[in-house]
This record gives sequence, structure tokens and C-alpha cells, in this order.
Amino acid sequence: MLLTMKLIQSKLTLLGTVVFTRSFSESASRRVLRPGDTLRLERVFADEDILMYSNVSCDSNPLHFDSEFARDAGFKDRVVQGMLVASLFPRIIASHFPGAVYVSQCLQFKAPVYIGDEVFGEVKATSIREHRKKYIAKFSTKCINADKILVIDGEATAILPILEQALMD
Repeated sequence: MLLTMKLIQSKLTLLGTVVFTRSFSESASRRVLRPGDTLRLERVFADEDILMYSNVSCDSNPLHFDSEFARDAGFKDRVVQGMLVASLFPRIIASHFPGAVYVSQCLQFKAPVYIGDEVFGEVKATSIREHRKKYIAKFSTKCINADKILVIDGEATAILPILEQALMD
């Protein structure tokens, strides 16, 4: 199981690149999360992602597998499952704050994401409060495609064990 998780983690690392859009409050060796700080992850969803997600979620909607069906439904081609795209948000948070507990998410799907589209997931800290030696952080969440179209908008809450960010290689 651990080996499988490491392989999946390695594969996911190859598919996305985390980019800081704002300098965090920094000392020589650490970054501390503050309201207004933003983290991003870039990702391109491939056929294999759609298939793996479908196998795990049992989502067999033909919008994801049949181009003709998707076009007849008004889309330009097959669409990526919305929840697969939204999975960028907990990944961004957990990759920077190991041990984070993702406790809520509100989503609005604004536009479709098509297989092969470049998508930018973004979480922006809006408030942080200490609670029982941990931190409750609220984030605005957005996914934007390469054409700068907002595809997902929302909010999330996570319990963070620390505010110091894990330094990414």
C-alpha cells in the first residue's frame, strides 16, 4: 500500500508544478501562511486521469468517454469530471501543510474542463485562527483554464497542524 501511494505521489508530482504567487512571511528556512497568501498548482488532465477517476468513483457518465455524446449535449468534446478538477484544492493544501485535515468545500462549476486543457488551481488564505493548538484556515478556491476562464469557484476550510509551510523541492 505504501509503495502504491509513493508511485501515485510520484506520478502526480510529474503532472503538476506548484508555483508560489506571493512571497510568504519568511525567515531563512521557513514560510508562514498569512491571510492573502496564495498557492497554485498547474495541471493538464489526460485520458488516463479520466479513466482512473472513473474507476475509483464509479462515474461512468458518457460525457467523459464519448465525444459524440458530449457534443450532442452541447460541449465541444469530452469533459473532465468536475470533482477530479476540484481535487486540486486539497492536494495544494496538503502538499504544503502535511497533516492538514480538509473539513469543508463549497464549489460552483462555472465552465467545462476538456481533456488536455491546462488548468491552474489556486487557494488563497482568507482567514486563519488558532484553535486548540492547531489552526483553522479558510481559503477561496479557484480553477482557471489557460484562456483565463474561471471554471470552478468556491471556498474551503482546513485544519492545519502548523502555519509553517513544507518547503517544496
